[in-house]
Amino acid sequence: MRWILIAAIGFAAGSGFFIATALGIGSQAPAKTVTIDVGTGTQGPAGPAGPPGPSGPAGSPGAESCPAGYTFSAVIFNSPGGQRQIATCLKD
Repeated sequence: MRWILIAAIGFAAGSGFFIATALGIGSQAPAKTVTIDVGTGTQGPAGPAGPPGPSGPAGSPGAESCPAGYTFSAVIFNSPGGQRQIATCLKD
């Protein structure tokens, strides 16, 4: 009975991988990488909230679709708590 459960979980995980591959999600590698070193000093007081900005235009769908003038990139944050990475679009 345990092997049936393990096989079912394996098939479910495999189908998720194939769906993500078929849709192209996560298939593009970042074109560039930016590293940010976060300081370890004391944090200052919070400033006042600014006014809300205007709404931007609707973007195109897709995790790796950047608007003109931007490049799909990886941003790495070196912080006291450890290194973190995000994928985003950066202006050229």
